[in-house]
Amino acid sequence: MTETRIQQGEAGRLQVVGDLSFQTVPQVWADSEAVFQKVPQLEIDLRDVSRSDSAGLALLVEWMRQARRAGKVIRFYNIPRQMLAIARVSSLDQILPLARD
Repeated sequence: MTETRIQQGEAGRLQVVGDLSFQTVPQVWADSEAVFQKVPQLEIDLRDVSRSDSAGLALLVEWMRQARRAGKVIRFYNIPRQMLAIARVSSLDQILPLARD
């Protein structure tokens, strides 16, 4: 398993790399707080998420709350199929700010 991280990606987007699971989400959440403070808007590319469970989806919801509290716009790009399937079952796909390139 590779290390999961959030980093500055292309075109000013933040990029999540690795697994988003119960084991990795707490560290990604902690790391994201400092990264989010540095950018005026939150465009998060999930293309390099290799695996996700419901904890990964919960992280996206928490990031939405964090953005709202900070008065920032947030968008998620390239959400993995596995994560989108979980979102659809719970109807979260209706509230997540999903964007297409």
